[in-house]
Amino acid sequence: MCRKLLLFALVGNCWAWVGEAQHIMPKILSLQERAHLRDRILEERFRTVLPALMRQHGIDCWLLIAEEYNEDPIMRTMLPSTWLSARRKTILCIFDRGENQPLELLAVARYNVGQLFKSAWNPASEPDQWKRLIELIQERDPKQIALNYSETFAHADGISHTEYENFMTGLPEKFRTRIVSGEKVAVGWLETRTESELMVFEQAAHIAHAIIAEGLSEKVIHPGVTTTEELAWWYRERIAELKLQPWFHPTVDVQRPDPPFYALATHPEGKTVIMPGDVVHVDLGIEYVGMHTDTQQMAYVLLPGQTDVPDYLKKALAVGNRAQDILTSHFKTGRSGNEVLQLALEQTRKEKINAQIYSHALGMHGHAAGVAIGLWDNQVYVPGIGEYALKPNTAYAIELNVKVPLAEWAGKELRIMLEQQAVFLPNEKVHYLGGRQKEWIVIPRIDAHLKP
Repeated sequence: MCRKLLLFALVGNCWAWVGEAQHIMPKILSLQERAHLRDRILEERFRTVLPALMRQHGIDCWLLIAEEYNEDPIMRTMLPSTWLSARRKTILCIFDRGENQPLELLAVARYNVGQLFKSAWNPASEPDQWKRLIELIQERDPKQIALNYSETFAHADGISHTEYENFMTGLPEKFRTRIVSGEKVAVGWLETRTESELMVFEQAAHIAHAIIAEGLSEKVIHPGVTTTEELAWWYRERIAELKLQPWFHPTVDVQRPDPPFYALATHPEGKTVIMPGDVVHVDLGIEYVGMHTDTQQMAYVLLPGQTDVPDYLKKALAVGNRAQDILTSHFKTGRSGNEVLQLALEQTRKEKINAQIYSHALGMHGHAAGVAIGLWDNQVYVPGIGEYALKPNTAYAIELNVKVPLAEWAGKELRIMLEQQAVFLPNEKVHYLGGRQKEWIVIPRIDAHLKP
């Protein structure tokens, strides 16, 4: 897998370079193509990922129960592409029949749920949906029945109080002691990336980079006129034009030295006009074929007569890249997010880097189930999600900032805010999906033949 992924990454880096240089948008599949690909990946995951997880955690029956408009976050990741939500009461039953056998996928519903979950309920012969579910359980006699409840991960806490009570009321006493939390298998399902998903994720990262670069250009920004709020909404419109979905409203902010200034588009200062000499920062996330990106990049607006970013800004960006390297150097299978946080902060302090680290799992959700490595308001110890351990084939938003004092800004600090999706590979290496920002985006782009 590693050799193939590295080859794909090499191709991906070429795409990133071409996209930045010529504003070429990477290939975006049609909605129908995305749907077919997503269903193919889902079938692959049920065939490879889920059996291993259920056997690892000793779960031979996993039940997902949800009502229309009150979705279980896990169920949404298991529905076919043409199902945008549960229908009425949807009950998915996943039974592990043992080694060398595929999982049995049943739906206690009036009809099949896509091609994978076969209907196991005929209301004409048994009108009571709950009774039919109990019959299926009795016929298979599972040793452990997992339900989606969890105090730590909201993603794994999808069964409502009402549905839990209704299910337990009809469950025979002998099975009640076999009920366990599905947290471990649920988080494993959400965080484990297949090779097919990583190829999709790589392309999603390139698309996100291209969208950001397009917005941070003279095509969109008219210095002295365009506001941070207008740029944020341009990103929303552009994402919609591409038939993509954001998972949060884009953030645009500027920093400038005189007076000390920092303004977010989402704050009252959001109508701040972008001016020459400004440092512009964008935070943007999209969903593509089930994968969610989370990217922050920075740009500089040239002053009249400038043809490049000042050296002191290049050095400041390099400090941010160094903090990324320090953080990912401490990634190790089995190490908790809190351990990685403390090791990384200890090293940044030794190197006199003023860093904040708040990286998180990424994948089927933006703020996804899995390891948290610090929070922006907690740089000491994160209970629960910070205690979770790193596993291979999992993806993360490598998110942090460094504060760099600039003599050219009379000692005032510049915040370098970086975020990039990456995958933690089985060889303990971290691969940045679509690359990472190591050079400033320049507004406007300067053609080589034009001189000041």
